[in-house]
Amino acid sequence: MPNVIFIAPPAAGKGTISSYLVDNLGYIQLSTGDILRKVAETNEEIKSLMAAGKFISDEIMFDLIKEEIAKVKGKPFILDGIPRNVNQAEFLTNLLKNMNVDNYVVINIDVPESILEKRITGRLVCPKCGASYNIYFEDFKPQKENTCDKCLTELIKRSDDSLETFKTRYATYLTNTVPVISYYEQNAKLVKIDGTKDNSEIKKDVLKILGRENHD
Repeated sequence: MPNVIFIAPPAAGKGTISSYLVDNLGYIQLSTGDILRKVAETNEEIKSLMAAGKFISDEIMFDLIKEEIAKVKGKPFILDGIPRNVNQAEFLTNLLKNMNVDNYVVINIDVPESILEKRITGRLVCPKCGASYNIYFEDFKPQKENTCDKCLTELIKRSDDSLETFKTRYATYLTNTVPVISYYEQNAKLVKIDGTKDNSEIKKDVLKILGRENHD
């Protein structure tokens, strides 16, 4: 199976499909955030940079990614959190080439801004069981207003699920990440899927890309 690089705006559903691939097809998810947190446990330099909120250079980040890719020993992997700009995309292309990793696909989950905005600003979560709901989509509304269907706990709105936060994150995506889509299109690595479909349909589209359309 090909390795996967997902490119998607905030709230596009990347996490859901990644979890499915990990749980059902044996993919290993390499998250830049998880990698850094793990390394910071024993590396004082990385720990201090993260604690101070300082930039961690691409060179350091890609050295860590190279180590993690080597550890999976040929098993299919998902890269999560990188590349975030064209420079990183070029860096990653060269890294994978030097590691003889050429079997990979870049999947762009395409969702209009208006839908993403509703997914973020309409989201309610249960502080007890973690269930998630949305006031703007019929299939995701709680049966009783502001009440969890599963445990009847009062639902809350996360502080970062605000319009202002979404606009900031989406603007960053447009500025830095959208050019990455063009980069991979030019390199014939990109496949675009419709992220407005139901999760089951998105899953089918991804499985088809991976050559596993008959997987249950």
